[in-house]
Amino acid sequence: MNLIKPKKKFGQNFLTDKNIAEKIVSYLAYKKAKTIIEVGPGKGILSKMIMNLTVENKKFVEIDLDCVEYLRKQYPKIKNDIINEDFLKIDITKFKNPLSIIGNFPYNISSQILFKIYENKDVVDEMVGMFQYEVAERICSNFGSKKYGILSVLIQAFFNVKLLKKIKPESFNPIPKVYSAVIRITKKTDNITCDENLFKKIVKLSFGQRRKTLWNSLKALNIPQIKKEDTIFAKRPEQLSVADFIYLTNLVSNENI
Repeated sequence: MNLIKPKKKFGQNFLTDKNIAEKIVSYLAYKKAKTIIEVGPGKGILSKMIMNLTVENKKFVEIDLDCVEYLRKQYPKIKNDIINEDFLKIDITKFKNPLSIIGNFPYNISSQILFKIYENKDVVDEMVGMFQYEVAERICSNFGSKKYGILSVLIQAFFNVKLLKKIKPESFNPIPKVYSAVIRITKKTDNITCDENLFKKIVKLSFGQRRKTLWNSLKALNIPQIKKEDTIFAKRPEQLSVADFIYLTNLVSNENI
């Protein structure tokens, strides 16, 4: 049972560097958290530190049954808090919130994890996670960058984001072909001042045709010509800040009341 091997179907790359593991857990503020959720604990390199944090509830969500059985034997203190399920399918609102989420996330579902956090932003206070470096850059990129996209805008609209540390491939087993990075996102105190559903729709439509101007990519919204005279419609989506997307949403919303 000690010979737990990473499984390709789960996108597993086990973190092996204990110093980096300690650093990742130290980035977790958990000031408001009622529950910490670790996603994909694997062999427990983060779990053994998380289990000792002074937070009311800790949950460890692991899809791999072999890892679950290993963790329950290795760390009996948390055996009742280990959940053998797919994090993407769990209703995280059932846990006592606010939530702090942490994990060495599988590369193959990292974007889906971020979308899940976005969809559950009302209960998630912070997240500290290991991502493929390219994904981490995308989340933290500013407008004007080619890496700036849907997830950048949606996450940054509701969370403060920070890229904390770049990690070498040799820190994992198996060794990936790319660098990784740890990022932290923390919930903003103020909500955006526009219709959230329309905001999301506009962001997705805009980046769905990112090479086109907004005048073209937002045709489906049937915006009156008089409003399209606003200079914002002559821009491409990567030229708009989060504040610009909020302005655009209000512009469209006011016209379609």
